Amino acid sequence: MKRYLFAAAAASALVASGAVAQQHQQGSHNPALKDYRPHQIAAPAHGANSFSEDQARGRFAKAGFSRIGKLNKDKNGVWRGFAYRGGTRVSVGLDYKGNIVR
Repeated sequence: MKRYLFAAAAASALVASGAVAQQHQQGSHNPALKDYRPHQIAAPAHGANSFSEDQARGRFAKAGFSRIGKLNKDKNGVWRGFAYRGGTRVSVGLDYKGNIVR
């Protein structure tokens, strides 16, 4: 009887710990499902960027930015430049995952 009680307690502890480990993290650079919309995040992911300048411009436009200025790729692979949103000039960046930073 003790053996069954111990096995049941161990099984419930394993199930409970798995549920805690799968909690969603806000602002994660590695979302479980990618919906291919431009996401705005606080810090860009560093890595080799395969977006062309035209593709980066398209991502900014799709996210609601206009009058996108000259874009340059920095040492971390992030496309950076200036654009307008709501009549205000803002600094923008696009990381290799397609995330937009302001």
